[in-house]
Amino acid sequence: MTGQVSHFVNYAPNFPGDHSYSEERYKNEYDRLLGVMDRILNEREFLAGDYSIADMASFPWVTAYKRYEVDLDLFSNVRRWFDAIKSRPAVRKGIDVGKAARNFGEGISKESLKTMFKQDAKSIAEMAKKKEKE
Repeated sequence: MTGQVSHFVNYAPNFPGDHSYSEERYKNEYDRLLGVMDRILNEREFLAGDYSIADMASFPWVTAYKRYEVDLDLFSNVRRWFDAIKSRPAVRKGIDVGKAARNFGEGISKESLKTMFKQDAKSIAEMAKKKEKE
């Protein structure tokens, strides 16, 4: 779900049209899922008990909470979990990789927007033909 929030917060504003319903819908779903995580983390330190791939896979989806206008402090167990994971040296190193290159849709080309929003079977076939000719 967070990928959908990201799409409408970071990229849809660069494309004409009203995306407010979609953005609100996915922000609400993101909020709901944080609530589910918060209840799970009320009973344990990490999502699956011990620190595991479940935490590693879920952590990146929580990192953008500010960008999605979420007060993480409303989810005290998620906040505790998030801060504990964020303070791990390997996680810090991973967060810093590519930090300067992140632009979240700023300066995205019209061709990229067309690919992102207007992709279908026909456009994929046309792109494949064009690539074959190159």
